Amino acid sequence: MQKQARLSRGNGVILPIFSIPSNYGIGTFGKKAYQAVDFIADSAIKYWQILPLGQTSYGDSPYQSFSSFAGNPYFIDLDMLIEDGLLEKEELENLNFGDNKRYVDYGIQYNLRYRILEKAYDKAKDLKATEIAAFRKEESEWIEDYALFMAIKREKFDVSWLEWDDELKNRDKKALAEFKKKNEDTIGFYVFIQYEFFKQWKKLKEYANRKRIKIIGDLPIYVAMDSCDAWVNSNILKLDPDTKEPLIVGGAPPDAYSEDGQLWGNPVYDWEKVGASDYDFWIKRIGACLRLYDILRLDHFRGFEAYYAIPATDDNARYGKWEKGKPYELFDKIIKTFPDALFIAEDLGYITKEVDDLKNHYNFPGMNVIQFAFGENFDSNYLPHNYVRNSVVYSSTHDSDTLQGFLDVADEDLTKLVDKYFGLEDGDDKLWKINRALMASVSDIAMFEIQDFLGYGNDAKINSPSTLGNNWKWRSIDEDYDEKLAKRIKEMSKIYGRYDNGQIEKE
Repeated sequence: MQKQARLSRGNGVILPIFSIPSNYGIGTFGKKAYQAVDFIADSAIKYWQILPLGQTSYGDSPYQSFSSFAGNPYFIDLDMLIEDGLLEKEELENLNFGDNKRYVDYGIQYNLRYRILEKAYDKAKDLKATEIAAFRKEESEWIEDYALFMAIKREKFDVSWLEWDDELKNRDKKALAEFKKKNEDTIGFYVFIQYEFFKQWKKLKEYANRKRIKIIGDLPIYVAMDSCDAWVNSNILKLDPDTKEPLIVGGAPPDAYSEDGQLWGNPVYDWEKVGASDYDFWIKRIGACLRLYDILRLDHFRGFEAYYAIPATDDNARYGKWEKGKPYELFDKIIKTFPDALFIAEDLGYITKEVDDLKNHYNFPGMNVIQFAFGENFDSNYLPHNYVRNSVVYSSTHDSDTLQGFLDVADEDLTKLVDKYFGLEDGDDKLWKINRALMASVSDIAMFEIQDFLGYGNDAKINSPSTLGNNWKWRSIDEDYDEKLAKRIKEMSKIYGRYDNGQIEKE
């Protein structure tokens, strides 16, 4: 079986789209995103990791989306709609998009954005009719189901599809046809916002690629229960055939961080049925992601080899059990279909030999997070002296403390271990000494949250797993994109061999 190519040596930055500065309360694909790309290029950074671009639902997590194929309407830039003649500048004046430029207010976004996009749609129906029709035809394999799903949700006041009338819940053809006929305009609106999303993202991605920046996206292993994916593909999920309620849900077992484990609530795949369909849904899902991103990080890679199955009636993850997947059949099919695709395996947590064998079989690079490296002894695989070339080292991730936050909250014993390993002394710039050590490591990619270049603590943390209400909100501001910082990163890129033409190396 063909193995994937190695990624070329370079630095990377985690900067979600929502964290880019903007005048409208959340980062978008507009002018300031292009300025962020310029900063990344000026810093000689080759890899830009952006988190999933999917349309978010309750909780605002990009890992819980209404669709594996649709994009987040919040990222549509409003100034670009003005330039296209779909909005008037006056229509945005005196609108409050939030008072804190450091944090997204998702309540405001939800209440304002769709009203604004509907105004743009009213004009687009005439001005962009031909382009939208062509887009709709090209994306017909997924967009008709998506737009219909969202239109029904709107009529049902956003309740889960599990609470819909039986005819709609069970996708009765006659009931769906009647709904479509009565709600053509609403369905058309959801097609329009995807047209704008993909048009704007394609332009921004092409700009980044011209500057030799590769986009790294994330693929959550599971689909959300309240999603078009689950509604359309309920036959390949472990759901009750009558009620469609999940029988088993996904999560993670208890560990040092959580005595109850993690109860994610996502429905899990019936891998026998997925295999019987020749992995059709997964092939379509991977194909959709590879249009959006240059490299795909496979979230919860461990779950492909064996997944933690929790009874849906449980209120914690203590009593789940491991069930085997069909990983080699799946990835053989994926790689045969997409021979040039590039993946990163998110292999964090308790990893078995079987998971390592799977990763190495396909030459997928794994992840090393420096914050996970320090225990009683200096023997962790996450320490730089144990890295292999085909890997990605992370200073922090969207689910961890920032690197400065990690240093700030470390107790005395942990601080001594970190200081001893990196040779840190009082008065040192500890953050940048660690950054430098990670850049100097053998890992092909050294990945940093932008917060770790800026020295921000946990006030700038992206996500605290298993919590709701204060996640996915942090934003950078214009002043963060400093020319001196870009030069500092670029200089280190040159020193440690992470500065070249950005091409993918072939083994």
